[in-house]
Amino acid sequence: MSYCLGMRLDEGLIFLSDSRTNAGVDSVARFRKCFVYERPHERVIVILTAGNLAVTQAVIGLLEESLEADEPESNIMTTPSLYEAARLVGRAVRTIHDQDGEAMRKHGADFNASFIMGGQIKGRRMRLFQIYSAGNFIEASEETPYFQIGETKYGKPILQRVVTARTPLNQAVKCALVSFDSTIRSNLSVGAPLDLVVCPVDSQTVALRRWIQEDDPYFRHLRKKWGEGLTTLFQNLPDSWEE
Repeated sequence: MSYCLGMRLDEGLIFLSDSRTNAGVDSVARFRKCFVYERPHERVIVILTAGNLAVTQAVIGLLEESLEADEPESNIMTTPSLYEAARLVGRAVRTIHDQDGEAMRKHGADFNASFIMGGQIKGRRMRLFQIYSAGNFIEASEETPYFQIGETKYGKPILQRVVTARTPLNQAVKCALVSFDSTIRSNLSVGAPLDLVVCPVDSQTVALRRWIQEDDPYFRHLRKKWGEGLTTLFQNLPDSWEE
């Protein structure tokens, strides 16, 4: 399992993913799930992946082959809009399904893959999409400014309480890391290192990319203070209805 999070805020885009994959408790490995395609100050596109690793790697591989072959009609670095880029990702998902879906079913494996894709092209607005196994997709909105894929349930409560489209980038990064801390503590299939990407609005570039290890000083400090704060808050809650 994976956990990936993408946010589209007034101040920019935030992407955060873990790097753990597992096929049982005795088969754990690390793979990047965040892929950045950037032409600084012209366009930046970020893709996060979750699900069957063979499927998601095949989809990314197909997209990157089109980059190397310089195929404008299927190239996310030449497409005129983020909407068209999302369609290209969806088309790649369906292509891999057509190639491998039946064989996977015969071997009892689910065709399970999901993606978060977002970015900005110069002269156009920031956009963020969630793309499903069927290749269809939805777009983030003012009311729903973030998407989660993979192991989402443990990290969702803090996001629901804190994040809106107007949340400043630095506060949203902090909230994203707390969301991942909650997930890591509750699910062994999600783990560090974490891959963080921040793209400010109208910059069309990556302003921050950080590979966050378990012993990262800021992440450790955040985890400690969050845990202490929750304990203190709980102790100060009323003990009964009478109070």
